[in-house]
Amino acid sequence: MSTMLFDEPGPRARRRMRVATVIGALATVALAVLAVRQFAANGQLDAARWQPYATWPMWRYLLNGLGSTALAAVVSAALAMAFGLVLGLGRLSPRRWARVPAAGYVEVVRTVPALLLVYVVLFALPRYGLDLPLFWKLVVPLSVSHAASFAEIFRAGILSVERGQSEAGLAVGLTPGRTMRLIVLPQAARRVLPSIVSQSVGLLKDTSLGFVVSYTELLYSSKVLANYNGLLIQTYIVVALVYLVVNMSLSKLARTLEARRRAVLRRRTTRV
Repeated sequence: MSTMLFDEPGPRARRRMRVATVIGALATVALAVLAVRQFAANGQLDAARWQPYATWPMWRYLLNGLGSTALAAVVSAALAMAFGLVLGLGRLSPRRWARVPAAGYVEVVRTVPALLLVYVVLFALPRYGLDLPLFWKLVVPLSVSHAASFAEIFRAGILSVERGQSEAGLAVGLTPGRTMRLIVLPQAARRVLPSIVSQSVGLLKDTSLGFVVSYTELLYSSKVLANYNGLLIQTYIVVALVYLVVNMSLSKLARTLEARRRAVLRRRTTRV
């Protein structure tokens, strides 16, 4: 059983999507060419302005910022996935006292921007005596925000597992809890792994909100570096490329995992 969020587009819709993609790509290329011409006209492409980025001290500083970004992303993802799993199970619970709060949390938090949650932790909580360390002022709101998305991912994965799996576990004497933990969840986790990686890409990008709380992640480090060397455009272009490489690598990993999962499903179908 697979879950679909929308109907598969037909031939006409696919043609429109291809046309829109081509037009968007051409517009992007045109804007890039225009930007390069403007940079060249204003001397921003001079070799002397890019020379500092061929030195190790500059990259060491940026890599330290990238390490802080990765640490915040990993901790936030771990907390968000743990909380999201609890919420996902809560939404599937037959008990109203668990199902209703979990559903309410997911529906509300998914509509609230992560930046607003950062402001709550940064400005509102200290007024009530809860002033978190700098690292947690970024991690807590990101975990709270992305837990709702992970909850929906886990819920979809659990629902995609055939009901016969649960019935088989109950038939051999397992309790509902042990059936969920030993049979359903391992299968659901394998099915949603590509979606988890994709959601982690979004979480990694949201760590740039550390800029707001002065946490020394990659974007904040680039601001400090640009103020120091006066190379604003060059610094942000280099940092943008770093983000591009990291996020594209994670997206490629998600596509690879999804392709492998589909290949396994095809092999099983062929055997049957």
